Amino acid sequence: MLRLNNVSLPLDYEEKPLKYYAAKALRISDSNIKTVSLFKRSVDARRKNQLHFEAALDVTLFQDEEKIASKNSNVRLTEPYVYDLPVCKKLEKRPVIIGSGPCGLFAGLILAQAGQQPVILERGRDVDSRTKDVIHFWTNGILDKVSNVQFGEGGAGTFSDGKLNTGTKDKRIRKVLEEFVRHGAPEDILYLAKPHIGTDKLKLTVKNIRNEIIKLGGEVIFEAKLTGLKQNDGRLTAVIYEKDNKEYTLHTDNAVLAIGHSARDTFSMLEENGIHMEQKAFSMGVRIEHLQESIDRQQYGSFAGHKALKAADYKLAVHPKTGRGVYTFCMCPGGTVVAAASENGRLAVNGMSEYARDGINANSAVLVSIGTEDFGSSNALAGIALQREIEEKAFLYGGKNFHAPVQRVGDFLKGQKTAGFGSVLPSYKPGVEMTDLNSFLPQFMTDSLKEGLLLMDGRLHGFADNDAVLTAVESRSSSPVRILRDENMQSVSVKGLYPCGEGAGYAGGIMSAAVDGIKAAEKICLSQQNFFPG
Repeated sequence: MLRLNNVSLPLDYEEKPLKYYAAKALRISDSNIKTVSLFKRSVDARRKNQLHFEAALDVTLFQDEEKIASKNSNVRLTEPYVYDLPVCKKLEKRPVIIGSGPCGLFAGLILAQAGQQPVILERGRDVDSRTKDVIHFWTNGILDKVSNVQFGEGGAGTFSDGKLNTGTKDKRIRKVLEEFVRHGAPEDILYLAKPHIGTDKLKLTVKNIRNEIIKLGGEVIFEAKLTGLKQNDGRLTAVIYEKDNKEYTLHTDNAVLAIGHSARDTFSMLEENGIHMEQKAFSMGVRIEHLQESIDRQQYGSFAGHKALKAADYKLAVHPKTGRGVYTFCMCPGGTVVAAASENGRLAVNGMSEYARDGINANSAVLVSIGTEDFGSSNALAGIALQREIEEKAFLYGGKNFHAPVQRVGDFLKGQKTAGFGSVLPSYKPGVEMTDLNSFLPQFMTDSLKEGLLLMDGRLHGFADNDAVLTAVESRSSSPVRILRDENMQSVSVKGLYPCGEGAGYAGGIMSAAVDGIKAAEKICLSQQNFFPG
């Protein structure tokens, strides 16, 4: 098979068969082409008057492929990706997965496919029940501490954009994408350069993965909160969990710890149990909202609104004189800002889009880098304390009812309380409170945000528009804790315990977390000293 790179496709390329463009790029007759498919496709908007798609095509020929590849620098021989399941004899005790976010789900899926019948413990509820609980919170401002945006089947990513692009280069990414598609995700995630599922389609996909794990002999226990570990001579022997106010002990030699970045009580329990953790730098900031049509015009020029183009996105990073990095994160085209709290008296926000990305506003986090020197303590959990402190202030300034404090960008830059909105209306529910974010956010954050917004405006005109809306506080972008593990992915404190994913400090999004979960499953099989083909 040939991988044909750097193929320019017009926006209306689907009016002709892909064979036409492959033959043209290879300078051969399309009758010599057996099959052709999209491997990757992105929008090339560097020249606003010549917008087009840039693509990579997978092509098989009736003629000598090696000869063709030798004549074209944009062509290389390749083989279709195949994931080899680990060869693993049946474990004496069923492996346990703690958490059903992308890391836990994929660890469970691989172990189930390898015949290990894993048990997944999820502190929240199944995705259907969870969706009802979250909507109730967004409508009425009544938080369910068991079932919310942070806790429940699918993890925090279930109520986001379902964004699947990642800087991770691991070959297992393809396995993750193929499993998502096999379980109901749109097929275009296999070739889009910036794939996303959307929260609406991700919910069904997550449920289908769970059902396959169960079909293969696995078990998923909801509302089962990890409360303790048992070990013998530094080796895991059991996990303890609480369900329906009763305590249960589950004997196991292997447990994947995929708790996510917001299981703060679990981090405290782990610290009490002697699990070695350390502080980790992270970021906090705000959500910014613009009209999506404004972003489309800036990114696509006169092509904005073309039927072949989806809502435009952006990714910005600047370095203000304050010395702190400021960058956009989890940009949600055509999305909404959502309430993402998991604790009473503390307010956190996030962004979410459905697959269509057809909402009026675009939103993104604008984050400020925070180093461990900002924590004010050497305690491993000091970063969590800092998050909580700022979330409590956001809750107070929002009116102590889970309404979010908001401010127009123009007012934020001037340091004055917002009295009314302009062209951009905040999308956050259950409600908002107009305020001055300078009143409660740390000065190191506000100073960096102000300079950062202006620098970003120089790269994307209108980013610091007076009417753009800021909503606080985006505090859960990543974990402020790292649970230390060795080269076999096992805790340095307890063998058989595999800290993984975002919560453990080893991932930063759906894809990297899922890949980390797959690796953990492979390591569990490798620990049985079986052959693993790779």
